[in-house]
Amino acid sequence: LSLGEAKNLPTYPGPNKMRDCYCTVNLDQEEVFRTKIVEKSLCPFYGEDFYCEIPRTFRHLSFYIFDRDVFRRDSIIGKVAIQKEDLQKYHNRDTWFQLQHVDADSEVQGKVHLELRLSEVITDTGVVCHKLATRVLECQGLPIVNGQCDPYATVTLAGPSRQVLHTKVKKKTNNPHFDEVFYFEVTRPSSYNKKSHFDIEDVDEVDKMEIRVDLWNASNLKFGDEFLGELRLPLKFLRQSSSYEAWYFLQPRDNGNKSLKPDDLGSLRLNVVYTEDHVFSSDYYSPLRDVLLKSADVEPVSASAAHILGEVCREKQEAAIPLVRLFLHYGRIVPFISAIANAEVKRTQDPNTIFRGNSLTSKCIDETMKLAGMHYLQVTLKPIIDEICQVHKPCEIDPVKLKDGENLENNRENLRQYVDRIFTVITKSGVSCPTVMCDIFFSLRESAAKRFQGDPDVRYTAVSSFIFLRFFAPAILSPNLFQLTPHHPDPQTSRTLTLISKTIQTLGSLSKSKSANFKESYMATFYDYFNEQKYADAVKNFLDLISSSGRRDHKSIEQPILLKEGFMIKRAQGRKRFGMKNFKKRWFRLTNHEFTYQKSKGDHPLCSIPIENILAVERLEEESFKMKNMFQVIQPERRVLYIQANNCVEAKDWIDILTKVSQCNKKRLTVYHPSAYLNGHWLCCKATADNTPGCTPCTGGLVPNIQLDIDGDRETERIYSLFNLYMPKLEKMQEACGSKSVYDGPEEEEYSTFIIDDPKETYKTLKLIIEGVATLEQEHAQYKRDKFKKTKYGSQEHPIGDKSFQTYIRQQSEISAHSI
Repeated sequence: LSLGEAKNLPTYPGPNKMRDCYCTVNLDQEEVFRTKIVEKSLCPFYGEDFYCEIPRTFRHLSFYIFDRDVFRRDSIIGKVAIQKEDLQKYHNRDTWFQLQHVDADSEVQGKVHLELRLSEVITDTGVVCHKLATRVLECQGLPIVNGQCDPYATVTLAGPSRQVLHTKVKKKTNNPHFDEVFYFEVTRPSSYNKKSHFDIEDVDEVDKMEIRVDLWNASNLKFGDEFLGELRLPLKFLRQSSSYEAWYFLQPRDNGNKSLKPDDLGSLRLNVVYTEDHVFSSDYYSPLRDVLLKSADVEPVSASAAHILGEVCREKQEAAIPLVRLFLHYGRIVPFISAIANAEVKRTQDPNTIFRGNSLTSKCIDETMKLAGMHYLQVTLKPIIDEICQVHKPCEIDPVKLKDGENLENNRENLRQYVDRIFTVITKSGVSCPTVMCDIFFSLRESAAKRFQGDPDVRYTAVSSFIFLRFFAPAILSPNLFQLTPHHPDPQTSRTLTLISKTIQTLGSLSKSKSANFKESYMATFYDYFNEQKYADAVKNFLDLISSSGRRDHKSIEQPILLKEGFMIKRAQGRKRFGMKNFKKRWFRLTNHEFTYQKSKGDHPLCSIPIENILAVERLEEESFKMKNMFQVIQPERRVLYIQANNCVEAKDWIDILTKVSQCNKKRLTVYHPSAYLNGHWLCCKATADNTPGCTPCTGGLVPNIQLDIDGDRETERIYSLFNLYMPKLEKMQEACGSKSVYDGPEEEEYSTFIIDDPKETYKTLKLIIEGVATLEQEHAQYKRDKFKKTKYGSQEHPIGDKSFQTYIRQQSEISAHSI
């Protein structure tokens, strides 16, 4: 997601009129991300990106704009809610959305399981009447309102005489099990004859009736209970079958506040990229995967499947992401990048433009550095970036932009100190540079030196164009995109980082006349500080170290790397015999050495768990403490730390990363208890001894390095989807190969967009790709047909009211002759 900006927000009622706003991203009503607060603006610019894997089903992707209130709860200005099935409409397009009003009538999520039965009852006088039995079984996924959910249902038969009945309130759960039955008299006994059939007028009466189920959150406050959603069912559908049982999505009330004009609240600019792939088991992908993995060995490399993907995709980035992940997974990334980089160097005419374009090579190296170098950046830059963001030293050196009371010389000195410190930590970090990056840099250096033998500096510029220009400089400029800060920095800090980034980029570029690189004279003047030989020497020594062939990462130089940190709620472990086992908010910190928590960020740790003592990390079932998004960290002697994350995305992130860092531990458990030990027994298996071995197999440990954190089948599925999307271009490329082989004259206009060095080899590869894609397409079509036959509308997976399923049925009905 890219959260751009909001505009024309309604003015604040006070004299100031401005607002301090932030935006949240929600799956249904569960917040998974929030932006920084933009102060004193009615057109706030956020410019923040958020990426996550969606760990559960959802109906809406929602965005809320809040106005911060220092004294009371922050107030909601408006929201944008995009239905899951509409996400494709806006895929990868900047779109302005009108903000909508937020109220209980529009805020509905969750589903309800109902059973209805219309039965004949013979009264004492022998007369037959009809009664309706409504059984409310359970609900799932109700919203949590103000941190709590105490739901109950009301069941109403709306007809000539209105009857309303209530279930019991279920405390602290948003997945309540009611299993209560309510009986309603549909018609009076006198209306029926002995044959027990409806009279004509009775049939009309019944057809007008409807059963209504409303879900409410029982509130302790005087404002009354909160509406959670409703369901309305006309009784006429029971004429076909007297008994009916199904899951339904809850719906909003019809009487929402329609009087306000939709454009009252302003609008929000968003760009959403949403992909959903069905991934088969590994053997399905063998033919296509084999063609892709051979890419590094194909001569020329432009005839390889990976290169062809880069040629047909609209943007090289689209192709680079899954390709890099696939090659990393199979340990083939270095030969692949060496091959495409070598081909690009051969096509480059001027050593000064080496790797400066947005080619497949540069995008693949960017992506590899982002994946493999994330920890390297954290260790190298995070401490000083954090300091710059917190201290707010003035560093503006443009005389035109100086604020009142600022001194140009002081600012220059502040900036010079920051640049010096960052330059030093970068040039001394060579030993920490990940091996895979060093191997790639070695191959770039060799290719460039061989191609431009007369230029002694080209072996440096080939490497610096990546490590400085495309790795360190962008990370300093936008630390939030490289997970160095949680949000986009404020304008003053952003300006400081821009000036540092520009200087570091120039220092690393080793160009002959540095000052000429700057359009602005104040930057050229500032750069004079760094025009000493020692800076150029430091850069060259650093580049030599990270691009030398014999260099390898050694465990001995490994320092603690911060992997993740943040506030969560933990349950006291009850170390003291009579200690309270209550829940407390703590700041958690995970490095590759230990997992700790402390009262607040920067405090002394209250508890430290060495990584080798983490024996399993698993989800905790909700009924244990009636709390969502909980997980458990299991330690030796069955000691368990119970933790609640803020939302489902964060819970998944913590579980994944804790599992990854501890997966090589020798004593990892194979079984665990999915629920807690409370009141003298395990809730899951009812065993009474607290040291009983677990009753459920642990989820498979993930494998310990970057290349295997990636799912190769999933990346191959993504590549298949891209080839399938760009099939017309593949076919056009085939035609171009044919025309080049037969007619080697001037190129036809429409084919000149493709790089084809060897038409015969390229044609062969294209044939294999098209065959592989066609086979997978048939498998997908068969899977959809089978799923369509088995799927029941009204089941728990596809409740009645599931619009995405209705769309799916419509598509399948057009494709096949099957009926539901």
